[in-house]
Amino acid sequence: MCCMAVLLVGCHVVDDENGVDPVQVGDPVPAFSVTLEDGSTFHSREPSGRVSVIVFFHTSCPDCQQLLPEIQRLYVDSTPADVRFVCIARAQRAQDIKAFWLQKQLSLPWSAQEDRAVYSLFAASRIPRVYIVDKAGWVRFIFDDNPLPSREMLSSALHAVLDE
Repeated sequence: MCCMAVLLVGCHVVDDENGVDPVQVGDPVPAFSVTLEDGSTFHSREPSGRVSVIVFFHTSCPDCQQLLPEIQRLYVDSTPADVRFVCIARAQRAQDIKAFWLQKQLSLPWSAQEDRAVYSLFAASRIPRVYIVDKAGWVRFIFDDNPLPSREMLSSALHAVLDE
């Protein structure tokens, strides 16, 4: 019982006094860059001409554990020339993420962030979080754990942005 409470708190802690997320649908994606597990860099405002799917997670979060395999399927089904994916840890070390990725056989690009600096540009609380950003750098869809999106919901949103 105590362990379950700890896991739930890890997913739903409110980090901000007013609980208002800094990024809403229709806002420009915040400027940030992160180093990925392969040593490359993901720049949020890189003029790539591609749609971006940005996922915030923590591997101990049950909702993240459920959602990441769905994101993986979306990643595998997407055309790399059209969509770029990045999964960004919320306060988690690389060695823990790497172990989880190996265990779950994930191939999504990820970035370990040992603090909440990048996460706090986007949200005040709650993970997982998925942001679909259009080619011009505008946030078009935001998904969190209320409700946890299905692969079909994510795919539909992604294709709506790709088809514009």
